[in-house]
Amino acid sequence: MQRWKIGGLRGTVLFCLLSMLLAWIVAMPLWLGPGLGHPSFTWIALAMMITPSIAAVVVAALEGTLGRFFADVGMWPVHRPWRFITAMLLGILIPVFLIIQAVFVGSWIGVFPGDLQNFTILKIVSGEAGVGRYLVDQGGLILVAGLVNLLPALGEEVGWRGWLWPRLQPLGQLPAILISGVVWGLWHAPLILLGYNYPLADGPWGVMSMCGMCIVVGAFFAWLRSFSQSVWPAAFAHAIFNASAGLVSLFMVMGTMLDTQKASILGWSGWILPAALITVMLFARVFREQEKPEVSTVRSVRS
Repeated sequence: MQRWKIGGLRGTVLFCLLSMLLAWIVAMPLWLGPGLGHPSFTWIALAMMITPSIAAVVVAALEGTLGRFFADVGMWPVHRPWRFITAMLLGILIPVFLIIQAVFVGSWIGVFPGDLQNFTILKIVSGEAGVGRYLVDQGGLILVAGLVNLLPALGEEVGWRGWLWPRLQPLGQLPAILISGVVWGLWHAPLILLGYNYPLADGPWGVMSMCGMCIVVGAFFAWLRSFSQSVWPAAFAHAIFNASAGLVSLFMVMGTMLDTQKASILGWSGWILPAALITVMLFARVFREQEKPEVSTVRSVRS
């Protein structure tokens, strides 16, 4: 019988290519139809989020490691409960910090149209309840939305931080951050090229910007994965990040347009402070796996 050898570099490349191919297949109705205006856009985007997990399962099956897939990607069991709990709490705070800091840094540089003196929009939407009460309510809504979106976010994170991140560890911290971020960014191409997230971008420039954002944000998600030895905090952070994206509109000058290539966490100004923090974390070597994951380099599948 023929023996297939899938693992190591070939398994990693196969996973990346398969994830992107599946994403394009799922998003094809958008390209054949009205683009982002497709009536089923939300469902198509949700289906696309599952493709990294599907790719990971396929490669694991080819490697013959499907029996321990949950352990390999950090879904179960939970090895360090207190770190897991801490990471889940940080999964709320870190995404909100990343989004809000971009407002202040971008405003200071002059590329974000921030209204940080009058907070006009924030005062209008808060109404009689007051800004403090409104922000507390928004925090509750973000938490609920994060919990609702946890499973779709897990569909991505099982692939990116669960499966791919441990495979890249032998390359070193910085290469693992860069490669995983670029792969994650390129995976978004079917939507970005249609104008999603970067409506003012010219073609591939939006994809390049998305890669930059994914490198920066993905580094923090990867740290949560390494710190907790679980994919759940990274998935929760991903869900909270998506739920918190609209916060930037509360701090903008009314009636202005946002160039997301320059401003917000999507743009280069939003990456400055996180990049500085990542640099410190790299020197502290905190991105290393706390325990060497039991991930095979070469496995054979018999047919």
